[in-house]
Amino acid sequence: VVTWGRQDCGGDSSTVRHRLRNVRQIEATSTSFAAILEDGSVVTWGWTGGDSFKVQHELRSVQQISSTKSAFAAILADQSVVTW
Repeated sequence: VVTWGRQDCGGDSSTVRHRLRNVRQIEATSTSFAAILEDGSVVTWGWTGGDSFKVQHELRSVQQISSTKSAFAAILADQSVVTW
């Protein structure tokens, strides 16, 4: 994954670049990104919505991610939903 643009809008992924391998999907808000990896885990970066720390332990077996202007929702394999 290669990113560019304003750092405060997710354009700088240097802090997570080492984790952005085997990416299956990328979803964005207006200021952040979320990438689903092949193993179903999620890597996030950017400003609003880019910090998934509080729910990171729940982001396993992620099938799909959707976003609004400033938030994300992930659908898991068991059909449950995690938001941040």
